[in-house]
Formats: sequence, structure tokens, C-alpha cells
Amino acid sequence: MKARACVRLAVTFLGVLTVGAFAGAQDTAPPPGGGFGPGFGHRLPMERGLGPGGRFWNNPAVIAKLQLTDDQRKAMDDIFQQHRATLIDLHANLDKAELALEPLMKADQPDESKITAQIDQVAQARAELEKANARFLLAIRAKLTPDQWKQVQAFRAERQEMRHWGGPGAGPQAAPPPAGAPQ
Repeated sequence: MKARACVRLAVTFLGVLTVGAFAGAQDTAPPPGGGFGPGFGHRLPMERGLGPGGRFWNNPAVIAKLQLTDDQRKAMDDIFQQHRATLIDLHANLDKAELALEPLMKADQPDESKITAQIDQVAQARAELEKANARFLLAIRAKLTPDQWKQVQAFRAERQEMRHWGGPGAGPQAAPPPAGAPQ
């Protein structure tokens, strides 16, 4: 009975990892003007949070639309550099924790207690990475005026809606809008 529970846990966890790998595969290209280079199979959460292209504050169209000042852009670049090394290290910690889980999951006789303990380490590493990412994004947001922040939120909501309905920027899995839906 215990072996069945272990197998179920292993299959479920591998399914989650597989789905996550496919979902993250769309973000494999390094963002222009700010990629992390070879070795990073997917974008760091800090870059996912910044939207397409990573450092949005250096995009000429965004600069014009938000009316970003040179001081704001310089401050955001400084924040990016200050947080970058920490986020890279935390991402590596997560990768290592996930790597340590793989042989435990592939074992002929999976040890549920070891697997559960390693899953806890993976979860802790992921939580630390996400907290650091949130601190980074909050520091970037603090450099925007309230009006600029509202414009950024509106842009993100618009992009989400376009992805939902299969519009420009939608991934290959985007579903067509339901019959009768406004387009």
C-alpha cells in the first residue's frame, strides 16, 4: 500500500515537472538587451515579471509611452544590477534542489521520506527565489510614478487578454475565442 502511494506521488510530481517544462518552454529565448546567456534554459522569474524583452525601461516605445526620465531608467538599471547576482544564485539553488530530487524519484524503491524532504527543499528554494524576485520588482516599481504604474498594469492586462483570445503575442497553445465572444 505504501509503495502505491510512493508511486502515485512520483507520477504526480513528474507530471507537474513535465507540465512546467512545457509551459516554460515558450520563454526559452533570452530577452533582447538583457539575457543571462548560455546555461539558463528558461528566463528567471525577475525577467518574466518584467514582461517580454526583460528590461522594459530600455525599450524605446516604452520610454516614449511612459515618458520615462533618464534618471528613472538609470535607477532601474542600477536596481537590476544590484539584484541580478542574488537572483542568479537563488535560481542556481533551486536548480540544484530540483537536480537532487531527480535520482530520488527515479529510484527502483523510492523512499517517500527522502523524497518529501527534498520536495520541501525545492519548495524552500523556490520560495526564496520568488521573495527575492518580489523585492526586485517592488524596487523597480518604486521608481515609477503612480500614473506610469497604472499604464504598466494596463499594458500587462491587455497582453494577458490578447494571449487569452489568441491575438498577437499569443503562444501556440492559445485557444480561439468562444463563439459569439467579442473580438
